[in-house]
Amino acid sequence: MSALTDRLFERIRLEGPITFYEWMKAALYDPEQGYYCRSDRERWGRQGDYRTSPERSVLFAATFARYFAKLYQDLGLPAALTIVEVGAGDGHFAETVLETLQLRFTDIFSKTHYFIDEASPDSWSRARLRLKRFGTVVEFEPLAALDPLDHAIVFSNELLDAFPVHRVVMQGGELRELHVGVNESGSFDWIVGQLSKDRLSEHFERLGIRLGEGQIADVNLEIENWLELVSKKLRSGYLITVDYGAEASILYSEGERREGSLRAFHKHQVSGDVLLQPGQQDITSSVDWTLVKMVGARNGLGVVAFERQDRFLLDAGLLVEMELRVSETSREAERLRVSTSAREMILPGSLAESFQVMVQKKNVDSL
Repeated sequence: MSALTDRLFERIRLEGPITFYEWMKAALYDPEQGYYCRSDRERWGRQGDYRTSPERSVLFAATFARYFAKLYQDLGLPAALTIVEVGAGDGHFAETVLETLQLRFTDIFSKTHYFIDEASPDSWSRARLRLKRFGTVVEFEPLAALDPLDHAIVFSNELLDAFPVHRVVMQGGELRELHVGVNESGSFDWIVGQLSKDRLSEHFERLGIRLGEGQIADVNLEIENWLELVSKKLRSGYLITVDYGAEASILYSEGERREGSLRAFHKHQVSGDVLLQPGQQDITSSVDWTLVKMVGARNGLGVVAFERQDRFLLDAGLLVEMELRVSETSREAERLRVSTSAREMILPGSLAESFQVMVQKKNVDSL
C-alpha cells in the first residue's frame, strides 16, 4: 500500500467514513502523492494513462491560436492581450499557441502576456522548462492571484472534469450521499450516509431533476466556485472551456446514466474500481453543461458558442492550419503526421466527437 492509502485509512479510522469528495481530492491533489502531483508518474502519452488533444495533434492548439487571434479582433484590437491557461499541464498547449501566434500573428504575439495556472508542482516544473524560451511573455501565476483582467482570454482543457465531486444516491425516496469507508477485508468501500451539504439537494432542485430510486449521480459543486472566480477576475473578455459532458437532462438520465459518470483511467483503459489505489489512476466525471450555462449567466458570462469539438475546430480553421503546415515542411513524414492528426481530430468516431467547446463572454459588447 502507498503512503497515501495508509493516510486515508488512518483518517477514516479516526474520523469515520469521509465524503467521496474528500477522498477524490486527496487521491488526485494530495501535495505529495496525489495523482496529478506525483513526479514519479507518467500521466500523458502512450506510456501514461491518457492522451489529451494537445498531445494528439499540434493542430489542436494551433487552431485555437487562430481563434484567439479572432477574439483579439472582437476585443477591439487592444494594446495588450492577456491569455490565462488554467490546468496547463506540462505546457504542450501553451507552447504551440505561442509558436503559432509568433509565426502567423506577429503583431498579436508582441502584445500577448500568457499566464500559466497549474496546481501540480511536477507539471509546473515541466511547463516552466518547456516555455523558458518565450521569456517574459510567459508568467506562472494562479488566476486567483491576478489583478482583475481586461481584454483577456481564460482557457482550460479537461479541467472541470477533474474537479473532485460528491456522489449521491436516491434511497427510499430520499437523497443520500455516498461516503468512503474501510470494509472488513481492509479495502475502501462505499457507505451511504447523510448529505454533507445542503447544496447537493439544492443542485437538483434548481435543475428541475429528480433522480430515480437507486440512481447514483455525481455532483460537481466546484464548477460553481470556479465560474464565480473567473467572473470576479475577468472584467472583459472570454472564457473558453473544452471538456466532455452533457446537458443535465442527459447527464442525470435514469436510463443512460443510472450509475453516474464517474470513471477512472489506468494505462488508457477504464478502471473497474475508482476506489482502487488512490494516487495511482486518473479519476474524472462528465461536466454538467446546463450548470455551466446557468451559473455563468448568473455571473455575467453569456454563451457565445457551444458545439462539439470537431465542428468547432473546423469552423476555427483547422484545415487552413493543416494546409499551411503541410506546405511549410519538405519532410514527407512530417506532412503525413500533420494530415493524419487532422483526420483524427475531425473524422466520425474520433475522440473530438466526445468533447465540447463552450465560449462565454463578459462585457465585450460594451468595449
